[in-house]
This record gives sequence, C-alpha cells and structure tokens, in this order.
Amino acid sequence: MKNKLLIIGASGHGKVAADIALKMNTWKRIAFLDDNECLISSMGIEVVGKSFDAFDLIEEYDIFVAIGDNRTREALQETLEIKGASIATLIHPAAVIGDEVEIETGTVIMAGAVVNCCTKVGKGCIINTGATIDHDNLLEDYVHVSPGAHLAGLVKVGRGSWLGVGSTVSNHVTITAHCRVGAGAVVVKDITDPGTYIGVPARRAKE
Repeated sequence: MKNKLLIIGASGHGKVAADIALKMNTWKRIAFLDDNECLISSMGIEVVGKSFDAFDLIEEYDIFVAIGDNRTREALQETLEIKGASIATLIHPAAVIGDEVEIETGTVIMAGAVVNCCTKVGKGCIINTGATIDHDNLLEDYVHVSPGAHLAGLVKVGRGSWLGVGSTVSNHVTITAHCRVGAGAVVVKDITDPGTYIGVPARRAKE
C-alpha cells in the first residue's frame, strides 16, 4: 500500500469513492484522473491527468477505478493489474461488514451497506449506498449492487451483473453472469440466461 491514492473517474461515482477514501483517512494525498479536459478539480481534489496517465503513475499511487459501467471498469482494472498496479479497496466507515467476509481488490462498499457473515465479494464490485448482502453470498467479479438493493442468504451473482435500485433477490437464488435486473424487480428463481429482467416477479424483458 502506498500513501497516495489515484481515483480514475471524477464524476458522480468518483466523487462518492473520493468521499469514502477521505473518511478512511488512509492516504496522505488523493487525486483524480478524468478524460474531461475541462475538469481541473472535483470536490476540491485536483484532476492531475487523463485515465491513460494511470500507467505512468503506478509506482507512485494506489489506484481505484471509479467507473460505474461494469465492462469498462473490468477492462481497465484488469489491464492495470497486469501492469503491476496496486489496486485499492474502499469501505465506508459506516458500512457493516460481518465476520468471515472476503472482499477482493478494487471493490467499494458505500455508506449504510451491510455485508453479512461468510460472504465473498469479488474484484471491482460496487456495493452501493444502503444495499444489503446477507449471509453466505457469492458476488463474482465486477458486480454492481445498486442503492437499496437487497440480497437474501445463499445468493450467487455472476460476473459483471448489475442489480438495479431497490431490487430484491430471494434466498438460494443464482443469477448468471452479465445480467441486468431492473429497479424494483424481485428475483425469486434462478436466472440462467443473460439479459435484462424486470418486474415482480422478475421476467426477461423483450429485446
């Protein structure tokens, strides 16, 4: 771990990541990278370059990829890891983390989130504000659990899937990789085919 943190992305998600990093009081300096040339600072934190500049700063900074899109975040974090970057993990002090919880690098857990015991959260995941992940869950890499979403016990969510605001997943349910679950949807049985699922109970939307 280094004493400086570089956050890639200075828009909404990046601002929340920076706020968490500040509250963690782990790094002496925090800076942003962002591809918006007009942006020179965000939240009073300096934007020191564009996203590709991260590869020149690997030796100096820990790096956090604050990009909401799962596939984009995955591609960038995986490339940075190959190049030897130290990828930060951000956990808000007001999050509740149970015993025997495993959290991989590049994940952010936001204010008011609960991750209960014996759950594993993969790389580059987003556990957003007020989301709850109950016991014995498995979230594979680059999953996004949106604000106020709730996962019961023994849920498995496949790589790169996205659970919308206020969605609910019943216990013992498996969701395959690269699915999108709409806001307020209720998943009560396994989802085995990638796609977008909406409604109560959740059904695959026509595409």
